[in-house]
Amino acid sequence: MRKKSKISHPGYSGSFVMGICLAGFMAAFLLIGIFYTPYDPDGMNGAVKLAAPSLPHLFGCDHFGRDVLSRVMKGTGTTFFVGAATVLLGGGAGLLVGAFTGYFGGWLDEILMRFNDAVVSFPSILLALVFISLLGPGKYNVILALGVVFIPSFARMTRSEFISQREMDYVKSARLMGVSHFRIMFVHILPNILPTLLATAAIGFNNAVLAEAGMSYLGIGVQPPDASLGRMLSESQTCIRRLPLF
Repeated sequence: MRKKSKISHPGYSGSFVMGICLAGFMAAFLLIGIFYTPYDPDGMNGAVKLAAPSLPHLFGCDHFGRDVLSRVMKGTGTTFFVGAATVLLGGGAGLLVGAFTGYFGGWLDEILMRFNDAVVSFPSILLALVFISLLGPGKYNVILALGVVFIPSFARMTRSEFISQREMDYVKSARLMGVSHFRIMFVHILPNILPTLLATAAIGFNNAVLAEAGMSYLGIGVQPPDASLGRMLSESQTCIRRLPLF
């Protein structure tokens, strides 16, 4: 019999390597920005106001004379912090809700999942904007708003995984041996669904970064003096057509 030839997809491996390189570059950029920036990100200097890119200021300066590269480095850290905190808040709460509803079922599952469906029926960004309008703009309010909005997606994913795992033989054996429900849920089942949860967390982090940038661009997200990539983009729009690049 003839062996089936394996079809290779060089484009897939190339995209993977490119993605790893970009992620590594951004991670290095972020870590360096935590400990070092070329200038004070909030330091103003009227002498270099709206200066073009040069050796002393590789990305130029903004309308307050602040070094753009330093602010980009600080803004990247702010964006990462908001994304990571949002995933921790929304993922942690969603994990608890999904674990209890998926494992126990019954009336608890019906009540929480119907409430979950009601929240999911509204666009997530619209709900986040409603929360921000009630709480006010600011970095921590953005984290709280996005975290609450992201709870239903994490809860639904966790619930489906717990439902599929609770009837497995290893879970039934643990019950027969008298293992507590809490231990079964978080010591036996949780490690088996971690790959799915990590994938969901990665998608949630991406969505949180985009949402934070969008709200900061509109002026209702991270507020000065904290640097934000979305707000920097909004502030630089007024200068992009009339200022030289070099």
